Amino acid sequence: MAKASAKPKSFLKSIPRTVVIVGVASLFTDIASEGTYSVLPLFLTQVLGAGALSLGIIEGVAESTASLLKVFSGFWTDRLKTRKPLLLTGYGLSGLIRPLIGIAATWPFVLLFRFVDRVGKGLRGSPRDALIADVTTSANSGASYGFHSAMDDAGALIGPLLASALLFFTPLGLRNIILLSVIPGIAAWAVLFLIHEKPTQTKKETKKWHPAQDWKKFGGNFKGLLLAVFIFTLGNSTDAFLLIRLSQVGVTVGWIPLLWGFHSGVRMISSLYGGTLSDKLGRKPVIVSGWLYYAFIYLAFALVTQKEWVITIFLAYGIFYGLCEPSEKAFVADMTPKNLKGTAFGYYNLIIGLSALPASLLFGFVGQTWGYPWAFAVGASLAGLAAFLLLFNKKSGKTLR
Repeated sequence: MAKASAKPKSFLKSIPRTVVIVGVASLFTDIASEGTYSVLPLFLTQVLGAGALSLGIIEGVAESTASLLKVFSGFWTDRLKTRKPLLLTGYGLSGLIRPLIGIAATWPFVLLFRFVDRVGKGLRGSPRDALIADVTTSANSGASYGFHSAMDDAGALIGPLLASALLFFTPLGLRNIILLSVIPGIAAWAVLFLIHEKPTQTKKETKKWHPAQDWKKFGGNFKGLLLAVFIFTLGNSTDAFLLIRLSQVGVTVGWIPLLWGFHSGVRMISSLYGGTLSDKLGRKPVIVSGWLYYAFIYLAFALVTQKEWVITIFLAYGIFYGLCEPSEKAFVADMTPKNLKGTAFGYYNLIIGLSALPASLLFGFVGQTWGYPWAFAVGASLAGLAAFLLLFNKKSGKTLR
């Protein structure tokens, strides 16, 4: 591994081979998952007859399951001293179960399959993020997490484009499109066998699990970051509500997955720049800017009703992910001990999981009771509060590991 102080010669040369392999696996996974996700709200509402609250329950439970399991997979990967087995299990489980959504007869079956799919995501999430931390330094971790996010988003671009093309040009229908997601899901699993992993800890370190002792090893700045992330995520409900918003202002069914793909393209480009920017300027300034930008976008969703402008706002929303996702993960990696990277990402994802379900339920309840503009306004307010809290964190995120 290069010294922490070494400067990468270029963006591409700064990305380790392992990160590239994991990125390719995520590319195939997101082709499958986001192709399904882009049509899932339509499948639920138009084929199965489910309402907004049901969608909130399904997505809230699904994302909370993934985030809660990430904390345990984070503990396990640090104790097992390896990342690859949990990656193979997680990617394989999701790839096989996700397509079964296409055979669901009622929305509770969708909930069941989404739950198992997210179990797979939970098993792979923290070990994957810890693996990236293992092979990077603070000089290139933002760029590496940005590259991984960009590969995620590339898959999220391709998947909906494929789904939209199948809707426009074939008679397959929503069920068959979801069933076909098994193909890229299996490809994602197969790519992971190319990873050649080195042990992450020495043999002298304990194999026992002491969560209370581990928690004490994390400083107040890390815990302050988790508090701010919790507040922000309470206002960051499932993006499925944004797809419904597009439908509300007159966007037709065939265009919604296409727009979701374009949104992912914006995310892909901004992730490459956002992660690299946090390597240069520090994590905190980039994250605070991203959260404030999110608040502005959500206020725009609350106030604007003209179809063309809502589409523009939806696409611009993708910049938020590029600024925040890689920067937050690099911030976590910067703040935590080397032998507890998996555990740290587990806690980070636990916080997201604890707030994901109430976030979607809150949005669904407010949107169904008082209207979607009020729900977007609540999300904007919580994002602004989180940005304010993060300003008091003493770390900028540029400390070398």
